[in-house]
Amino acid sequence: MKLKNIPPIPAVLLAIISVQGGAAIAKGIFPFLGATGTATIRIVLSAIILGFVYRPNLKAINGKQWKLVIPYGLVLGAMNLSFYLSLAKIPLGLAVTLEFIGPLALAISTSRKALDFLWAIMASAGIFLIAPWGENSNIDLIGAALALLAGAFWAAYIIIGGKVSQIMESGNAVSIGMAVASCVVLPFAIADGGLAQINPKLLTLGLAIALLSSAIPYTLEMSALKHIPAKTFSILMSLEPAVAAICGILFLSEHLSVPEWIAIALVVIASFGAALVKRQSKTT
Repeated sequence: MKLKNIPPIPAVLLAIISVQGGAAIAKGIFPFLGATGTATIRIVLSAIILGFVYRPNLKAINGKQWKLVIPYGLVLGAMNLSFYLSLAKIPLGLAVTLEFIGPLALAISTSRKALDFLWAIMASAGIFLIAPWGENSNIDLIGAALALLAGAFWAAYIIIGGKVSQIMESGNAVSIGMAVASCVVLPFAIADGGLAQINPKLLTLGLAIALLSSAIPYTLEMSALKHIPAKTFSILMSLEPAVAAICGILFLSEHLSVPEWIAIALVVIASFGAALVKRQSKTT
């Protein structure tokens, strides 16, 4: 089955698992390439892969499409760079939790159904439980701020991505957007010097990260955004903190407390509740 033929809700869930698995692998090579170098390898290799697979015809892109796909690519690059910089300073689960505030705020601001608002509230409760806000917290403030900034870019990505998906094929949009994103992150990696440490092993890991964190999930998300509204997409993405925390345990030994597990349960219930409501609305 082609990625674009996967139903929208399973596509979003598969994209989430792919992204967080890739993020866990990426954090493992930060000591060698740094956050900017890892982000750049991921995005540049993704751009190459997507360009080879979809072979977008740049001459066929009209002015209206360029006016959307360029901002889409800029936001994509900024979102990934700020998230990876935050990930270098705070745990994966916390970074994703704080990042999710952006799309969650978008979901609440655009919601018109009481039940959707309930799921958003439930997800919010999970977020505040999983984030260590106490006085004894050792949160790196810069890392937290970068995660919040990534969340703002994420909300913008949802809005712009929804518009792009209506006027362009998802494969073309993602491949061109990723090429634009490469132009955003590459100068930072060159200035940081992390790319000088690249070797065949790290390049292979970078290829796996590119597939898991960019090429596969962004294609799935762009396809899903054609069939579900931005608010539903945003609430479904509340699974991100849960999957990130689980990947943190499996790959990074970032263990969780009981309150954090309760928070994960709230987020999962909210996400599946939103998905169930969406399915029921299509069958009635």
